[in-house]
Order: sequence, then structure tokens, then C-alpha cells
Amino acid sequence: MLTDIEIAQNAIIKPITKIAESIGIKEESLELYGQYKAKVKSSSLDGKDKDGKLILVTAITPTPAGEGKTTTSIGLADGLRKIGKKSMLALREPSLGPVFGVKGGAAGGGYAQVIPMEDINLHFTGDIHAVTAANNLLAALIDNHIYQGNELKIDSRRITWKRCLDMNDRQLRYAIDGLGGKTNGMPREDGFDISVASEIMAILCLSQSITDLKEKIGQIIIGYDFDGEPVTASMLKAQGAIAVLLKDALKPNLVQTLEGTPAFVHGGPFANIAHGCNSVMATKYALRLSDYVVTEAGFGADLGAEKFCDIKCRIAGLRPDAVVIVATIKALKYHGGINKKDLGVTNVQAVERGMPNLYKHIENITKVFKVPAVVSINKFSKDTKEEIDVIKKGCEAIGIAAVECLVWEKGGEGGIELAKEAVRLCDMENKFEFCYESSLSITEKIKAIATRIYGADSVEFTSEAKAVLKIINEKGYNTLPVCIAKTQFSFSDNTKLINRPLGFEITVRDLRISAGAGFIVALTGEIMTMPGLPKTPAAESIDIDEDGKITGLF
Repeated sequence: MLTDIEIAQNAIIKPITKIAESIGIKEESLELYGQYKAKVKSSSLDGKDKDGKLILVTAITPTPAGEGKTTTSIGLADGLRKIGKKSMLALREPSLGPVFGVKGGAAGGGYAQVIPMEDINLHFTGDIHAVTAANNLLAALIDNHIYQGNELKIDSRRITWKRCLDMNDRQLRYAIDGLGGKTNGMPREDGFDISVASEIMAILCLSQSITDLKEKIGQIIIGYDFDGEPVTASMLKAQGAIAVLLKDALKPNLVQTLEGTPAFVHGGPFANIAHGCNSVMATKYALRLSDYVVTEAGFGADLGAEKFCDIKCRIAGLRPDAVVIVATIKALKYHGGINKKDLGVTNVQAVERGMPNLYKHIENITKVFKVPAVVSINKFSKDTKEEIDVIKKGCEAIGIAAVECLVWEKGGEGGIELAKEAVRLCDMENKFEFCYESSLSITEKIKAIATRIYGADSVEFTSEAKAVLKIINEKGYNTLPVCIAKTQFSFSDNTKLINRPLGFEITVRDLRISAGAGFIVALTGEIMTMPGLPKTPAAESIDIDEDGKITGLF
């Protein structure tokens, strides 16, 4: 059996100019990055004023067995083309941290992949590097301002802006820098976030023009002065230079699937510590260029899908026409209490025990956000009919279709039934709502998400979080939406509470004002904004030979 990377390397890949031509983009609207990748200019939308339908792909709570959300998204877009629909993808870019850490490649799998797979996973068009440079330029400007006399009276003890890099490096979570004497800066506590958790990444993904980008950058709060007043990037006159570093990164990246379906892969915020969606510009471009757009939000409907609806859709004026919830037999058995090593053994009762997790995700989409949904069963070879029937019958009982999906094995052909159901849902009445209204306080918004989406009984705020809440209220940031940073492995903030836990409390340990991005980040439990590498990193298996052939990226 071929590996994912071998399948991708054996694919017949079309010139990106041909892919662009298939959706009405002329070559002069492209900035080519070799033969198979291109940045797309806004001129590509000239004369195109009708939006297509937007299909969101989410999933049940992640498990060590994996769910295949990106693979399903790609196969669905290919499947839509198989049934004669003009479709496109709008996906996130992989971060190098997970590529070399636990996850390996993140461009789909089997016969449902976006290509060139190696490029997409490794540096791509340099967008995330641009985010890193932009973030760290602001950090350098902050410390230089203090060194050069500190006209703004920045309190070095209250600088909230961190440096970043696109790698899992726990050693850099907390640091002391500026050592070595006066000419080397002011010694202070500092630290690093992973680049995809940077507010710069969120701003890139939520901006809709270079003017919008500069305005959002200027609103970034980098810390506080000695009087306790916020200091912004605009006070440092930083927004112009930072926007220059991001001018190319702002343009969506066009690639293709193994079957030649056009795909925008652009922006890469994590969904457990950031807002978890690809760029607004890529999504809106795709909606203008096709009749059906398949997009993905990270992790489950409690994280990525909630942030897609409550943050991205609210800020950008979007709404999903249908939602696909990906589930696997193995994942449901895991939520049903089965150890990872035994997930390949048939166990109908364990699937039944795990179904409450799926039901809660369905409830979030159909009852809270009120969007039509379908369950996609990402089928594996050892899954039995009896196990699959548990999902189908359980979903049927609550009025939701559950469709077997074979896109890993068959590509678009294996996604035809899912595509037909997604099209049917897109034509249904849609009464999309947010989980909470903007007029609520930040405390009320967090409680709404915790109780309505997670199923928590209550929310506890630490003294540190309450101190920031006071600032939020005093400075007028309480109308912003909330981005909750929470473990992806549980509806709760405790990784060990799998399935659908009840009677739990969410603890908000700290809050961050991301005024540039336009939301408040609530840090819960033990979630970290700089991941670490596992005991056996994926990097140990990645290699390249004398001919430049890469191996080990799945």
C-alpha cells in the first residue's frame, strides 16, 4: 500500500495556470510560485459578483485515532465535481510545528489530498514565515523604544506582546532576555508563542484588504504604560512596516487536489489556542469563483466550528449553508472507553457508549447555530456493518443523515453520496444564529459558550482573569467576541474527561485582549500557546535523498 506522500508524488499535477483558468482566473491575476502554486490578486474577482454556497466541515472530539477532517473536506470537494458541481476548497496552511511534531503532514490523506503536498507542508509560499517576521519586528520595536528613552513610558513588567516562531519548542515558553549589560537592552521576562497562535496570524486571516490589515495591526495592544493605560502598535508607528512584511502573505494561495479541484490554502491559526479558520479573503474569493465552497474549521464543533460561527462569520458577514460532522468508528469506541490499542477490534457496545459525544456536536450545530448538518462516517477497512449501523440508526432517530465516506480510498468517487447530501442541505431553509449576542458582557459570552456548546455547569474566573476583565470593561473592549483557548480532547478543560462529560466547571485562568484581531482570548485549564514536541517527534522519520525526494511526511 502506498503512503500518502508516495500517492502525492505519483500524481499527475496540472500547471496552476490551467487550474486558475478552470475557475475564470486569468494569468495576469496570478503571482506564480513555480509551476504549481500561485498567489491570487484581487483582480481575479473582476466581473464576478455572485456568491456560492458555503459548506463547513467539522468533527467530533479528536482522539489519538484521528478523524480525517481535512481528508473528508478534500474528498467532498472532489465529490461535488463528480456530480457536476463547480466546487472549490478553502483550507488552512499546515504549521511546521505539528508537521515535525505529532501530526506529520496536514494536506489530507490517501486519494484525497491537496498538492504539491511536500511544498504545502514545508514552507509553502512563506506566509507563516512572514507572520513570524512581522510579529518579531513588533517585539523588536517595543524593546528598542524602551532602550531609546521610553517616551511612551512602557512598563516593561506589563508587556503582553511575545515573540514567536513556527516550531514546537517548550524551552522558549518562558524566558529572560536583555542580559549582558546596558547596550544589550533592558533585562525582562519574555516568552514565545508558536507563530500560528500569534495575533498577527489572526489579523492576517481576518483582514479583507491591505488598509484593513494596517488598521487592525495598529490596534494591537502590546502592553501597558506606568499609568496602566494600553499601549498600541500604532503608538510605536509600527503598522506600516509590519503591513509591508505581510503584503504578499495577505494574498490567497491557489493549489489543487489530486483530481484537479482548485483549492485555496491560506492562513493557519490553531483552533485550540486561536480561532482555527482559514483566511476570510480566501473564503470570499472561493465563494465568488465557484458554486460550492468546502471549508474546514479545526478540531471539533466545540472549538473550530464555534469560532468559525461566532468569530469569523460575525466579523466577515459570512454564514454556513450546511455543516458536515466527521466521525469514525475508532473515535467513537475511544469515547466509549476502549484503549487505543484495542480500537481495531469490533465492539458495537463501545460505539453505542461513544455516541453521546457525536450527539452533542450535532446539537451544537443544529440546535445552537441552527444550520442543517450531515454526519460523515470516515470509513476504515476494519469497520463492520453492525458498528456503522449504530451511527446511522442513532442519527436517523434524531433526524440527521449519516453517510459512509470512502474518500481516503477512492478520492472524489468515495465522496459522491456525501456531496449529494451536502447539496440537498444547502437548499434547505437556514436560520443561522450566533451562540451569543455582541451586547453581552465578556463574562456572559464565555458562560454562554461553556454552557451551551461545552455542556458545562458553570465557569470560574481566577484572580488574574478578573483583573483583565476589569481592564476590558474599563477600556470598552467588552463588545468583542470571545476566542476560548481550550484542550481539543474534551468538551471540558480537562483532557481526561472524554465522551460527553456532565457536571463540570470551566476555569478561565487568564484573558488576553487581541484588539487588533477583534476578539478576547480566554485561556482555560492547562492550555499552552507554545506546544512541545512528543517523545518521538515525526521529524525523526522525515528525510531527503540525493535526488531531492522527501520521505516520512506520512
